[in-house]
Amino acid sequence: MADMVSIKEFIRTIPDFPRPGIMFRDVTTLFCESVPFGSTVAQLAEPFENLGIDKVAGIEARGFVVGGAVADRLGAGFVPIRKQGKLPGPRISQAYTLEYGEEIAEIHDDAVQADEKVLLLDDLLATGGTAEAALRLLERLGAEVVGCAFIVDLPDLGGRALLENLGMRVHCLCEFEGD
Repeated sequence: MADMVSIKEFIRTIPDFPRPGIMFRDVTTLFCESVPFGSTVAQLAEPFENLGIDKVAGIEARGFVVGGAVADRLGAGFVPIRKQGKLPGPRISQAYTLEYGEEIAEIHDDAVQADEKVLLLDDLLATGGTAEAALRLLERLGAEVVGCAFIVDLPDLGGRALLENLGMRVHCLCEFEGD
C-alpha cells in the first residue's frame, strides 16, 4: 500500500486553475491507480472503523468517488450532498459563500435519519465553507456527525480550524501550503 507521502505524490498540481494565482490540487490522478486509490480509501476510513458509522455523506463531485468506497469499507450507506437543482426528490438546502460567490448545497430530506452516525467526506478542505454547509444540512436532519475526512488540507485557508471550532473531528491525509 502507498503511504501518505506517496499519496501526496499522486496528486497533480495545475497552476492558474480555475483562475490566475490558484494552484489547483487535482486528486483525479490519485484515483487512476489501484494501489494509491485503495490506500486513500483505507486511510480515510481507518480512524472511523469502530465508531458504528451508519452513513458516509460525500460532497459533490470528487467526494462521491471516495465517499462511496469509504462507505463500502465501513459497511455504511452513502448519501450525496449536491449543488442546487441536481437531486430529484424532496430536499433541503443550505447557502454558503465561496471566495468567488455563493452556492447552495442540497440533500434529500430523507437521506439521513435522526441520530444516525454520519462521516462527512470530500477530496479537499480549503476555507471550509462547503463542508460547513454540508454539516448544517446533516444536523438539520438530526444526524450525529462524528467527523470529517479529506484527502487534502490547505491549512493556510483555515478550513480545518473552522470545522474544529464547530466541534468536529477532522482527518486529512496530506497538506499543501498556499491556496
